[in-house]
Amino acid sequence: MIGDTMTLLSLLGRIMRYFLLRPETLFLLCISLALWSYFFHTDEVKTIVKSSRDAVKMVKGKVAEMMQNDRLGGLSILDAEFSKTWEFKNNNVAVYSIQGRRDHMEDRFEVLTDIANKSHPSIFGIFDGHGGEAAADYVKAHLPETLRQQLQAFEREKRESAHSYASILEQRILTVDREMLDKLSANHDEAGTTCLMALLSDRELTVANVGDSRGVLCDKDGNAVALSHDHKPYQLKERKRIKRAGGFISFNGSWRVQGILAMSRSLGDYPLKNLNVVIPDPDIMTFDLDKLQPEFMILASDGLWDAFSNEEAVRFVRERLDEPHFGAKSIVLQSFYRGCPDNITVMVVKFKSGAGGSF
Repeated sequence: MIGDTMTLLSLLGRIMRYFLLRPETLFLLCISLALWSYFFHTDEVKTIVKSSRDAVKMVKGKVAEMMQNDRLGGLSILDAEFSKTWEFKNNNVAVYSIQGRRDHMEDRFEVLTDIANKSHPSIFGIFDGHGGEAAADYVKAHLPETLRQQLQAFEREKRESAHSYASILEQRILTVDREMLDKLSANHDEAGTTCLMALLSDRELTVANVGDSRGVLCDKDGNAVALSHDHKPYQLKERKRIKRAGGFISFNGSWRVQGILAMSRSLGDYPLKNLNVVIPDPDIMTFDLDKLQPEFMILASDGLWDAFSNEEAVRFVRERLDEPHFGAKSIVLQSFYRGCPDNITVMVVKFKSGAGGSF
């Protein structure tokens, strides 16, 4: 109860700061007081008017300072407001991740690259948790590393194996989900997470998706190429499957499975998995990089896609690839400015000019 009260007071405080400290609000206050002073000629009101004018100048100065920081890429004032802001940069991969307006940070990401041994694909992952951090933490800790070990074994036995990157990726995702369900359900932990994984080799890109995190690629002509498709309850295929399982979807701000979950597939979420209305099955797509000759790809949690379309995100990042985070930081903060209420995590992977899958 105390925590809920503090959260409500914090929200009210933010709303009051947002509206009462806006230059427009203070300007209207000045006008009102000036008219009062003109008609009633009170020295007290004149003093208040002068103070209000000074306040307007101060706020305008602060806004100008923040805009200047934005242009310079500093944004130290804004960064200080985020309880968890994560940055990552390694070779041609950059990630920027903020807690944003949420009370908790449930996004996770992972990057595993092997520059020395090109025969092993690089692994990139975005995991957007919900209902707590446990599911996203578990998948981050157990999926990428064990997947790398399996891929390395696959490379050694490639000639004798009937497997492929896609089949290994699917099998490993489903295995991690089963293992996690056993662990979390024993603790009555109902947390869940999305799972967006990309395997990058010299000539091929394999992407698996569970949930509504999303990937998009910029090809040689600057076109946006979707690397995944969101799993949403309102989609015809998903709606029919949920209905066949005896479930339902309802609208509560967004379409939700059983009125609870805003995605139709996830890892974790054991109560809904027990009803078979939410499933962990990934959609997997493979892309020929020699044909696409990509400039970069974006992997991101749905916080980004609440504010940007695929095409708009590609245009925005393409204009900022020379920035220290290849545009990842800029597009995250722009999503925040546009009012995104969610955690926001963006990963940008640059490809070498004219190369297939090298980066």
